[in-house]
Amino acid sequence: MIINGVTIDATFAEAFPMKATRAIITAHNEKWALIAAQAMTGFATSVIACGCEAGIDRMLDPSETPDGRPGVAVMIFAMGGKGLAKQLETRAGQCVLTSPTSALFAGIDSDIKIPLGKNLRYFGDGFQIAKVINGKRYWRIPVMDGEFLTEATTGQVSAIGGGNFLVLAQSQEQALTACEAAIEVMQKVPGVIMPFPGGVVRSGSKVGSKYTTLNASTNDAFCPTLKGMTKTELSPEIESVMEIVIDGLTKEDIDKAMRVGIQAVCDLGAANGIKRISAGNYGGKLGPFHFHLQEIMA
Repeated sequence: MIINGVTIDATFAEAFPMKATRAIITAHNEKWALIAAQAMTGFATSVIACGCEAGIDRMLDPSETPDGRPGVAVMIFAMGGKGLAKQLETRAGQCVLTSPTSALFAGIDSDIKIPLGKNLRYFGDGFQIAKVINGKRYWRIPVMDGEFLTEATTGQVSAIGGGNFLVLAQSQEQALTACEAAIEVMQKVPGVIMPFPGGVVRSGSKVGSKYTTLNASTNDAFCPTLKGMTKTELSPEIESVMEIVIDGLTKEDIDKAMRVGIQAVCDLGAANGIKRISAGNYGGKLGPFHFHLQEIMA
């Protein structure tokens, strides 16, 4: 398959089941809602070392938020429910409770509930007040700038982590420009996050290492400086490879994000140094979700 001179490899991305939640942060203005959201979703690129993967789902108009203020929807993904609950509560307490004028609400419905502000209320030292509105429990916690309002719980749902594609280009600048174009359109797809810095990964990894203490190491087959030293996947003209990783609430969400992202890269085309689109997988042996590039782009 070739789109605008860009070869789409006959391969697939391999993804894994995860647990996810969504929360809504509001504040006095969009600036402070975004500051709280960025803090809450920081250091959350990979479950390998961060404990979770997190990112901003989308900005919310005041008409879309529970308290009628500017807001940001964030999503957090983890390998299990226990880990997800711990990450959510820690990040809410350290990054949202602390942020001026913020409030925190559930962002997704589910039969499975996990604490959002349920335990944060104890920071109020007995001065906190509970309110039940339309069957939902909220906590009002006194703080120095006034009051922190938080919903008691939010939902936990099954989700998917690890959708991905690789952009192979003739230069680093061309690869980055293509990834930036992809991220811009992918961020408009609801229900997905691209958890790495700016949505882009330059240090893709493989399973295992020559060092027994490491579970993962550099993906040498896609490193342009190692073409003459390893079994390379790169042709001579490829000088830079970057990856975009996608976590989503459903397979369909990830399909759509991959499709619009890859199309944005292909729109730049071979004339702008983009040569191939590929993907990372483990031979289909580890993850039950397979995203076949050519099927997605058909």
